[in-house]
Amino acid sequence: MATEGDKLLGGRFVGSTDPIMEILSSSISTEQRLSEVDIQASMAYAKALEKASILTKTELEKILSGLEKISEESSKGVLVMTQSDEDIQTAIERRLKELIGDIAGKLQTGRSRNEQVVTDLKLLLKSSISVISTHLLQLIKTLVERAAIEIDVIMPGYTHLQKALPIRWSQFLLSHAVALTRDSERLGEVKKRITVLPLGSGVLAGNPLEIDRELLRSELDMTSITLNSIDAISERDFVVELISVATLLMIHLSKLAEDLIIFSTTEFGFVTLSDAYSTGSSLMPQKKNPDSLELIRSKAGRVFGRLAAILMVLKGIPSTFSKDLQEDKEAVLDVVDTLTAVLQVATGVISTLQINKENMEKALTPELLSTDLALYLVRKGMPIRQAQTASGKAVHLAETKGITINNLTLEDLKSIRFVSHHRSPLRAGVSLASLWSPSAHTLGLIALQNSYWSKYHCC
Repeated sequence: MATEGDKLLGGRFVGSTDPIMEILSSSISTEQRLSEVDIQASMAYAKALEKASILTKTELEKILSGLEKISEESSKGVLVMTQSDEDIQTAIERRLKELIGDIAGKLQTGRSRNEQVVTDLKLLLKSSISVISTHLLQLIKTLVERAAIEIDVIMPGYTHLQKALPIRWSQFLLSHAVALTRDSERLGEVKKRITVLPLGSGVLAGNPLEIDRELLRSELDMTSITLNSIDAISERDFVVELISVATLLMIHLSKLAEDLIIFSTTEFGFVTLSDAYSTGSSLMPQKKNPDSLELIRSKAGRVFGRLAAILMVLKGIPSTFSKDLQEDKEAVLDVVDTLTAVLQVATGVISTLQINKENMEKALTPELLSTDLALYLVRKGMPIRQAQTASGKAVHLAETKGITINNLTLEDLKSIRFVSHHRSPLRAGVSLASLWSPSAHTLGLIALQNSYWSKYHCC
């Protein structure tokens, strides 16, 4: 329990803080990973204080030396946290005082923890987005490379989980790559707003010490500085934006995972997951479960939950800083960790995935060319709606006779008739078979099916 003397603002209060209140208020466990960026920001601020004649050169050197020592301790995992440390900023300030004495207190001149916290979070997320983007681009690259290698593999395409049209396996892979490319672009847009520096805003009314904010911006490699100090210390748009982009990215990954889960079932048998990304059953030894994909799918819900939570926090607070904003770090850092892990697993799944080309081709059936039959009729002059009707009747007739569409006889095709309800170069009541030349019918739908693969441009 923190005593009055231990408290950062202890002079205003009498007695000790309730221990449960201390647990609820503490954010040190979440914020320890902010230590390095807080030290970077403190070094930059110390230089700005020296330029503003608040620190002497000697004092600056002592502060920078102390901060470097703390950075070394933090990187080695030996930076000690005490019970009185409310957050990582307090811990570093306390440790700096232990190392260099009362001079450490000058570092906070004109600087509030409000601006420290949001600055630290932006600095950490800037580097985190770079890491996430690298993993995302690696996944996109893996999808594209597989698509190029396996471009000649044909499989059924599905709508409503029903066979629809023949597609290339490469088109399926690239459909997911394209969606992920949009996510990559969105991450870049978020990074632009994350790299706007709030340091120098004070507690809410600005810094009265003529701190050179351009110096701070340059030292911390940010793109610009905030325009309004009240907004700067309280806005968490960048947190919401990042989690929003992450949510959409996770939805795209969930869709990819769901597709592959379906394709990996015994009923489909299109793909086989590597053992490295599968698990067995405690009771059924024959099982090979796609746990990696199921975890990816489930993590989308986790990330969306974080988005809903932070939105609810932000909608209930007034301008400037409120303690509610402490919830931002746990939310966004959990999302960063989740994305980082999921993207690497997804890349591993795709790179090691085995495709079963024979099963894909066996799943192709003549009915998948019904649309092509309709288009054939269109090329013969029939309006598209009538052509679709005629093709549909051919499919229905084949189903009724218990055969595939390519096995319909000439007499079967002659029996398919339709009535034209629109002005058309074709007379009403023309038969489907009459639109086929003898040579075309001799080739039949089997020939159309066999030649289709080389003519179908879908990649």
